[in-house]
Amino acid sequence: MMNLPQQSMPQQGAMPLWTPLGLVGPLNARVSGGLPAPTFGLSIDTRTLAPGDLFFAIKGEKGDGHDHVAEAFRKEAVAAVVDEAHAEALKSLGPLYVVKAVLPALERLAVAARTRSVARIVAVTGSVGKTTTKEALRLVLWEAGSVHASPASYNNQWGVPLTLARMPRDTRFGVIEIGMNHAGEITPLAAIARPHIAIITSVAPVHLEHFDSIEAIADAKAEIFSGIAPGGVAILNRDVDQFEQLAVAARKSEVGHIATFGESDRADAALVDVELAADHTTVTARVAGRYLTYKIGAPGRHLAVDSLAVLLAAQALGLDPQEAAQALGTFDVPAGRGRRFTLQTKDGPFMLIDESYNANPASTRAALALLGALPVAGRRIAVLGDMLELGVDAAQLHAGLAADVDKNRVDLVFAAGPLMKHLFDALPEPAKGAWQSSAAALEPSVVAAVRPGDVVIVKGSNASRMHAIVATLKTRYHDAASE
Repeated sequence: MMNLPQQSMPQQGAMPLWTPLGLVGPLNARVSGGLPAPTFGLSIDTRTLAPGDLFFAIKGEKGDGHDHVAEAFRKEAVAAVVDEAHAEALKSLGPLYVVKAVLPALERLAVAARTRSVARIVAVTGSVGKTTTKEALRLVLWEAGSVHASPASYNNQWGVPLTLARMPRDTRFGVIEIGMNHAGEITPLAAIARPHIAIITSVAPVHLEHFDSIEAIADAKAEIFSGIAPGGVAILNRDVDQFEQLAVAARKSEVGHIATFGESDRADAALVDVELAADHTTVTARVAGRYLTYKIGAPGRHLAVDSLAVLLAAQALGLDPQEAAQALGTFDVPAGRGRRFTLQTKDGPFMLIDESYNANPASTRAALALLGALPVAGRRIAVLGDMLELGVDAAQLHAGLAADVDKNRVDLVFAAGPLMKHLFDALPEPAKGAWQSSAAALEPSVVAAVRPGDVVIVKGSNASRMHAIVATLKTRYHDAASE
């Protein structure tokens, strides 16, 4: 994968991200302990804090950032943003920006960053494909100018403001990923981002325990149009059943133009043909009346479809779609979302595909389709963990994957978790590898089963901890590519 800057870091002679006095107004803060040095980065996590960062002591579900202010200063933070309730106890540690509440202060700073910027902003949401689309956009737009995007899936109530507040003044393109678990969560984030282009990659049965229907999910995704800049562009997946619903919502907003992508002949960017290899995808597409053939540096039909949204966004930003398409040849998927490893047993190599970051029915079907399309010398093995937040239909949605297992010629399925038991029970006996109640319990069976020539894909919701199986396979069987 092409190496791109993830976020601005202090460099000799570099311009600061924020000046000390320039922070006071947006944060609506009083300064305690003297005026700090200029800020070169922002952090909410001391584990990744770099010297020169401003630390925001955000209070979350799993902890309170105020408990880590001392560690932030030990790691050479220039200052910390803390609330009034903790200011007195922390004042001896170093310079503080004292605010009423920390997260709203971060949101105000994000608004100030967005206001001062002349960057063209692309916002990406959708049930599946948000992060890969964001990363592909980062790569394509970097060919035309400086790009700012979050280094990970920073798409929630703190991630979006943090991404925007980190955006340097001279950024040309900003790419903002926006996610949600409940209705109403995208609206305030879209208001902060104020995108010129809004992409909805897909609508799928994700987070169904918080929604009555897929149509309700579509309405929640359509909230992204509430913040769009007047005359902005909406880029929609023409293949989803809720396309017309999304298009109506876009027309009711400030959107000035709707562009569509997908496998439908009616799409503005239409997929014509896909050829999958072990390490790339060859795509033929019709984009705005022009036929293009290009490569993506990772395999996957879903990547081919999402690349069409990337090309439409590039075109809307004034780039040549054909030149943008050529940049995708160096693209690779982010960690946990299809990254491939050639691992070596004592008798020969096998391929591991790491899809362990997250899972829902749509993305799991896409992963099984990828497994079925790849050339395999040995066996196709799927290692699947529970797909969470699917509500009352969870058992049915898990069992329903049996058809995809069969269609994609998967030889063995190893399943972890009470929900995946429904899939395991629906499989024919020859396809049953093993089932256990957890990823940790399943791990020995998977490690013992792999053989040379196999292709093994590991997928599950993040909380199902399937990433631990990936880590063990990589530890047990060394990476042949690193030799």
